[in-house]
Amino acid sequence: MGGPALLKGYDVEVPAALQAAVNQAAARGQAAIFLAEAAQSGTTRTRALAVFVVADVIRPESRDAVKALHDQRIRVVMLTGDAKPVAEAVAAELRIDSVFAEVLPDQKVGKIRELQRAGERVGMVGDGVNDAPALVTADVGIAIGAGTDVAVEAGDVVLVRSDPRDVPRIVRLSRATYRKMVQNLWWAAGYNVVAIPLAAGALAGQGILLSPAVGAVLMSLSTVIVAVNAQSLRRSAI
Repeated sequence: MGGPALLKGYDVEVPAALQAAVNQAAARGQAAIFLAEAAQSGTTRTRALAVFVVADVIRPESRDAVKALHDQRIRVVMLTGDAKPVAEAVAAELRIDSVFAEVLPDQKVGKIRELQRAGERVGMVGDGVNDAPALVTADVGIAIGAGTDVAVEAGDVVLVRSDPRDVPRIVRLSRATYRKMVQNLWWAAGYNVVAIPLAAGALAGQGILLSPAVGAVLMSLSTVIVAVNAQSLRRSAI
């Protein structure tokens, strides 16, 4: 039993009636699993006996996650082992930008590197054992906390919940954190550039001199401003 890879690997002969059912299922975004019988003496090809049609239910949160990533100007790519018609049907419904379908587990790393060679910075989201090498290869590996231990160990970021909407949330949080770092760095540098020369007496000839007491108060005030600015992440990022 197997999917499209089974047909290719064993040169499976699919009867016309089964192929018609597979085509109809693919148009509905459903995947096909084939039951095949090994070639018998006197025959040259493995024969498909039956086909089972299955489908993953698209979670409503997935639509919200893809939309949020698009709002952040992030390209969304789906990497899946499903047949191409099934993958394209799901991608069309979710408005995913690009699809790599019929990808075997050992080919995922190659697809990640292909995107990187094209100049993309890749964030990989996965939860299975087969996703672990791709998570390590990606620029940022995002593991689902409810997934396997191997995937969790391989990820740079671990999502506690199994909610795809947390992916755009962590992107938003990381960008907000970076902005706060830059803001605090400029504040601290600007404060020191101005305050240290004044405390050292650079403008003493003009009657401007910071006393040690005033300098201590300003230093404490600077620390408070940086801390308050960092605390604002709680309401602005999530």
